[in-house]
Amino acid sequence: AEQRKPVTEAKLQTWMDKYVLPEIGKKPVSEIKPTDALRVLAKMDKAKIRDSLGRVYGVIGRVMRYAVAKGLAPRDVTRDLELKDLYPPRKAKHHAAIIEPAPFGGLLRAIQGYQPDSVAGAALRLAPLLFCRPGELRAMEWAELDLDAGLWSIPEGKMKMGVAHVVPLARQAVAILRAIHDQTGHGKYVFPSNRGQGRPMSENTINGALRALGYGPNVHVGHGFRASARTMLDQNLRQDVRVIELQLAHLTRDANGQAYNRTSFLPERVVLMQTWADYCDQLREGGQVIPMVRAA
Repeated sequence: AEQRKPVTEAKLQTWMDKYVLPEIGKKPVSEIKPTDALRVLAKMDKAKIRDSLGRVYGVIGRVMRYAVAKGLAPRDVTRDLELKDLYPPRKAKHHAAIIEPAPFGGLLRAIQGYQPDSVAGAALRLAPLLFCRPGELRAMEWAELDLDAGLWSIPEGKMKMGVAHVVPLARQAVAILRAIHDQTGHGKYVFPSNRGQGRPMSENTINGALRALGYGPNVHVGHGFRASARTMLDQNLRQDVRVIELQLAHLTRDANGQAYNRTSFLPERVVLMQTWADYCDQLREGGQVIPMVRAA
């Protein structure tokens, strides 16, 4: 069986319950036609759930092929349809990001004043320092943190690439986390939902806060902190691109084609994260920042 992350499995089950079962769930499998599958896809497309069309279509196909193997259906109706022709792949979406030092400093100043004593404010101040994926930040758990060692260990099930990851925490990041501990340290999540029920904060929290500060979706979004850090660490701070890519948790391989593990170049990444946090402080304070010279 296909192995999926728990969050992906839950999302897929939601789409099955909402779109597939009401349409074809009670229909004898021998009577399901290509047009039935098309109606499911059309409803999902209308609801703008394009990213999950392929997965749902694949599940329908596996059920149909099982039915064929058991003699319950004459054919797999999904074989009569080419999904890529019906719903061509979309072009890669680029997340809006501020990548120039001066305007990024302005963004950091705005962030510093946003709800300083709130959970959302703490998450927003942490986002540029860690430049992790927004889903990773909002699902951060206290059990994953070692504040004394300055490390955040993210299990593989939470990572996009399915590989466990370690995020070094600069002094500034540790200070933010220690400050919020009195509010949320008794629970599972560092940034719990304000609706309770043991869930992390909404995926819209960071972007909503940015919009409230005047940074709309065409200017800068939560995912954009990754591009901000990637660009300025390379172009302005002249850091080793290989170390930057590892910290971004991109699937990076060594000269032998082997994927680096979660602790690869960890000492260098500790320095990288502290250098970035210090640079953010300088930009936020409006100080003169002299570009560093990349080592030969």
